Amino acid sequence: MHNPGLETVQQKKIDQRKSLSINSQTESIVSFIEDVPVYLNDAIRKFIDEHPNWDQHRLMQAAISGYLLEKGVTSIEMRRFYSQSMFCKKSMRGNI
Repeated sequence: MHNPGLETVQQKKIDQRKSLSINSQTESIVSFIEDVPVYLNDAIRKFIDEHPNWDQHRLMQAAISGYLLEKGVTSIEMRRFYSQSMFCKKSMRGNI
């Protein structure tokens, strides 16, 4: 029997090993799976295809942290995390 949820989790583990993390080794990471509308998924895939120095994890982390900062979350950690996600070394490679 084919289990798409298990396949997604297994693929995520593979993707995480391949991607460069902006998180330090001492930070805890919480994973979540969320359904998104097709048009949003299509936009994410198009952005990542056009910007190969970004991956889905970095895009979601930047989007969520940027949104929270915009809505008034004022922690230094959040500001640092957002800055790192937007301007990490990974962003300086590729299409310059």
